[in-house]
Amino acid sequence: MYTGAAITQPDPASRHLELATLPLLPEEDSYVVAVRAAAACRDELGWELIDPQFFTERRQRVPGPEGAGVVLSAPPNATFKAGDEIMWSLDAWAAGSMREYTTVPVSAAARRPNLSWAEAAAVPLSAQTAWQGLFEQGGLRPVFDGNANKGKRVLVTGASGSVGSWALRLGAAAGAYMIGVGSGQRADEMRSAGAAEVVDYSRGGVAEWAQKNQVDLVLDCAGRDHEALWTAVKDGGTFLSIVSEHDPAATQPSGKKATAKWYLVRTRGPELARVADLIDERGWRPAIDSVHPFAKFQDAYDRVDGAAAGKVIVTVSEDP
Repeated sequence: MYTGAAITQPDPASRHLELATLPLLPEEDSYVVAVRAAAACRDELGWELIDPQFFTERRQRVPGPEGAGVVLSAPPNATFKAGDEIMWSLDAWAAGSMREYTTVPVSAAARRPNLSWAEAAAVPLSAQTAWQGLFEQGGLRPVFDGNANKGKRVLVTGASGSVGSWALRLGAAAGAYMIGVGSGQRADEMRSAGAAEVVDYSRGGVAEWAQKNQVDLVLDCAGRDHEALWTAVKDGGTFLSIVSEHDPAATQPSGKKATAKWYLVRTRGPELARVADLIDERGWRPAIDSVHPFAKFQDAYDRVDGAAAGKVIVTVSEDP
């Protein structure tokens, strides 16, 4: 039995976190991991209030749905063994990674690519959310030869954010024409990530752009401008959102023949392993806003729900 320090949320409505000592509850088909770094996720402290139906089985209210660390023990025949370095994302209702020791389902882990601990912790949730939006929900082919999706036009809102920037990278690498919607002040970042075109929402450019252009897929990572964006969706196209309060189906114009849905990311190690390979092949780096020591966990969560520009990371422990 492993027991260690853990950051806890006292109740679903609390934004004030506490430090506690908790036993690590055993889980079947899971690694026991010494956590090196974990990522705070925007709005995660409110997830249980927003979508309580997903949290019926939650046993320890520990935040941090993604992280990176070292395997301490592994089930028989698992891919990784004690001493291996991995990264992971966890289901929203699971006890998270803001703790010294955590359990990671075998099915959710991938090797740590050539990134620092903080960088590795910043990858899994955002990259998998983007992957599943583009290639599972959005119908693009996950073939990274630069041509597999030639002719496909994809618009990403919140394109300078964590999920949006991964969508630009992955979509461009798969050959799609990527349009990034974000602040004009971050246009260079969006182009560097893979945007062939940038739309500045801060100048009211979305509605004007949508009147003149058509796309096969909208991936909304910001939760705004839905009525304008619907104008740009081709008949037979797809409008996806990762913002649960902004399901595009609610604003779908009458008679518009298109797929519209909000989707929830699932934890899948094989997808994350492909992302790890692409990171090493292409030298990709996640955008990190700030890195906080474990003792300053409250600062990290105040930052992530404020003006963070990239991932907010907590260093949980150092290599011995």
